[in-house]
Amino acid sequence: MERIPVLEPFGEHIRELRVRLDLTQEDLGGLCELDRTYISGIETGKRNCSLLNLFKLAEALQVEPKDLLNYDDAGKPKSTEK
Repeated sequence: MERIPVLEPFGEHIRELRVRLDLTQEDLGGLCELDRTYISGIETGKRNCSLLNLFKLAEALQVEPKDLLNYDDAGKPKSTEK
């Protein structure tokens, strides 16, 4: 499966959030009821996450769904403070 450049920062963001919680891809997949290979595909920019799965990921990563889409070009979280 080919990497899709626009999805890579999103995948990096998901990976960063997962690592912050000290979760493996398998752990996160179990919490979301998604296969580990699907999580890997998201994190590597090879899979396009559906809206339903975005909500599952947000719950498992203990963030609001909107926070999954709040990242910079490198996949780093943007500050929500104003």
